[in-house]
Parts: sequence; structure tokens; C-alpha cells
Amino acid sequence: MTIYSNPTTMSLRSAFLILSFIALTAQAQSQNPGIQELEKRNGFKDIKLGMVVDSIKGVKFKKDIKHNEIYPAKLYTVENPEYDQIGEVKVTSVEVKAYNNLVYDISVIAHKDPRLMKALESIYGKSDYDLKNQIYFWKGENILLKFMGSGKNHLEMQYISFGVIKMMKVDKDKKVDDIANDF
Repeated sequence: MTIYSNPTTMSLRSAFLILSFIALTAQAQSQNPGIQELEKRNGFKDIKLGMVVDSIKGVKFKKDIKHNEIYPAKLYTVENPEYDQIGEVKVTSVEVKAYNNLVYDISVIAHKDPRLMKALESIYGKSDYDLKNQIYFWKGENILLKFMGSGKNHLEMQYISFGVIKMMKVDKDKKVDDIANDF
């Protein structure tokens, strides 16, 4: 007994299965309440990604830097008693990086305490793990939160804004276009 199948029907079935898988994956990611909470909070305490750096209480300019050794940015330290602790865990430093005066990176270094990871997972859900770099992370559409060791006795939480980083790339491309148009 030979079963013949129509190639068009087979390709339609394959396309339907692929599209269904993509739709279900996108729906599962968009419904993750932890990632939605990460997007909603958009930073550490009242320091928000994309905010004007001068509006942060206790911010002090530290130095000029280059993001990815290309984009000019500025590094600031934040010294404010409101950021000295996360619950009972002591925070040793808070730094922010800004591009065009907009915060795109918040780095919080705290004493090593397993309660930090438990608290983060209770808010944002289970993290993903990057084995190569030994980093736990949560990734949303506009934000990335990395959680990693920092030296022997500290942990670092790094919040990164995809929106401001995209702005850097657009500005660089615009400058290249301006140079090209000047020939």
C-alpha cells in the first residue's frame, strides 16, 4: 500500500507548525509576570533606566568613558543613604553610566548574601544562566538584569537599557552618514 501526499499540503503543515511554535513561544514570554515586573520597575529603587542622570539624588560625576570602546559616555557614582541597603543586605556601591545624559546602565554591588538571589527570583521568576560568563540574568524586551559575583565577598546586579544602547548605535550611524554625505 502506497500513501501519496501532496507536497503543498506537507509544506503548509510545516509552515503551520512553525508559526504555531513561534506564536506560543512569544505568548509564553509576553505572559511571564516576572519579566513584566522587571520591565515595570525599570531599574534599582528610584533610579530608572532612561531617566536624566542629573535627577538622581546624590549623583557625582566620576569620569568620561567609552561604552564598548566606541560610544562616549559618562560614569557616575551615587551616594545616597536610600541606596545603602537592600533589606538587611549592605550595598557597597551604586554606579550609573549615562549617554547623552540618559541612564543606560545601573550597577549595584552588595555584600554576598544568598537572600539576594532568592529575592530576585521571587520578584522576577527563575533566572537564566550563562555558563560561559557565570552570570544569572533576566531579559525583557527593553531591559536586561545581570546577577553575578564581584570579587570574593560581593555580588553585583547590573541593569542595562536596550533603548538607550539602540540610541547610541543610531547616533553613530547618523554621524557616519553625515560624513559620507559630506564627500
